[in-house]
Amino acid sequence: MDTQTVPPLDKQLPREFESKATNTIRMLAADGVQAANSGHPGMPMGMAVAALTLWTRVMRYSPANPQWMDRDRFVLSARHASMLLYAMLHL
Repeated sequence: MDTQTVPPLDKQLPREFESKATNTIRMLAADGVQAANSGHPGMPMGMAVAALTLWTRVMRYSPANPQWMDRDRFVLSARHASMLLYAMLHL
């Protein structure tokens, strides 16, 4: 099956976009922890660059085909970092 992946294998994100996206992830994590009055923003804020790199350069997935069996999956086992996952899914 020929499935178009996100991100395309031949595209590179502009540096300005990466900087804004990283800062947005950090702020979403901090805001989420503050709004919940619970949690720890340190790990989500510290892992923002790594998560963005995984989602934009490494992982292959297709929003148009969520049943694609060969898609990559992101598993986050540290519960105190759940705001990182929520921020990534929001973006």
